[in-house]
Amino acid sequence: MNDGRRIYLDHAATSPLKSEVLDVMMPYLTENFGNPSAEFYKEGRDAKIAVETAREHVAQAIGASVKEIYFTASGTESDNWAICGFARLNKHKGNHIITCSIEHHAVLHPCQQLEKEGFSVTYLKPDKFGRVSPNDIAAAINEQTILISIMFANNEIGTIQPIAEIGAIARARNIAFHTDAVQAIDTIPIDVDKLGVDTLSLSAHKFGGPKGVGALYIRSGTNAGSIMFGGAQERGRRAGTENVAGIVGLGAAIEIAAENAATKADKLKILRDKLIDRVLAEIPEVILNGHPTERLAGNTNFCFRYIEGEGLLLMLDMKGIAASSGSACTSGSLDPSHVLLGIGLEHEIAHGSLRLSLGEETTPQDIDYTVEVLKETVERLRLMSPLYNKGEI
Repeated sequence: MNDGRRIYLDHAATSPLKSEVLDVMMPYLTENFGNPSAEFYKEGRDAKIAVETAREHVAQAIGASVKEIYFTASGTESDNWAICGFARLNKHKGNHIITCSIEHHAVLHPCQQLEKEGFSVTYLKPDKFGRVSPNDIAAAINEQTILISIMFANNEIGTIQPIAEIGAIARARNIAFHTDAVQAIDTIPIDVDKLGVDTLSLSAHKFGGPKGVGALYIRSGTNAGSIMFGGAQERGRRAGTENVAGIVGLGAAIEIAAENAATKADKLKILRDKLIDRVLAEIPEVILNGHPTERLAGNTNFCFRYIEGEGLLLMLDMKGIAASSGSACTSGSLDPSHVLLGIGLEHEIAHGSLRLSLGEETTPQDIDYTVEVLKETVERLRLMSPLYNKGEI
């Protein structure tokens, strides 16, 4: 059991709350309890100042202005707002949306809902590495196209998309461009102007902040409408009393993430490449999913032939290793990952997937231990498979 120590390798699902972030949040969970909308007395004004300070941190981290940052309850809400809010408000301009078939469900499901409302959606197929071709996007644009939504980096296979190239195409055609950057912010420097994005989604718990709070960047002049009604919070565009402690935590976490992104990426790439090299060299019948180089610094995703991913996850957990087979948002589903199917893998192979996503606390010793456990576990599971020695997959 690795001497009782746990090795956490599912940072793509969530990251640990940083102690320094918790320290900043604590006063707003206790004595500083004011409502930011109650500005006629000190408690409310103090809460308002805390929210606006966090807004400044987010804006500085992505090269935006303060008035372009809006707080939400999650990355999912941010995606829904950027897609549904914008599409419904701008339907008079057109009803066509372009996205990719391997987006997070927080993008795909809003697009599917909009189809029920009369919108047309083009779901582009990526290449075998999960990359969307800017040429395919350009070819899919028609006179009714009002929105393009392509995620910055895939949450399952880690592939980084050519966001700046897509942004240039969108800007040249006067089409709004949204990107879900939930997975990217802590290891990739982001400048919204250089990328050419009009809306960008973030979620605090992916970069050392608390769960239950997110943010949406909306470029000045982009009318994204609203999907929450009932109050005048967030300059009248997102109703609901602000989660002050969560927003303060998001602001602190993104400030740290932006300062340390390059250093963190360099460290994780070394560990990531070590893990990939050892797994591919020491375990037979393995496929590396995602782009070999244009991928998130801490992401690895493999498919092991002749085994089921669920059994692999359970046995890794028994050995003290926390991992996943894909998105935590679909962990209750028995179907293989839509991302892996979307890059062309067969159902049987996609069922044997394993995502290992690394974090700041991951060590070289963790990688070595994980590889040894993987070798042993995969071999054991394959010996139990009636197909392994027959080569029937």
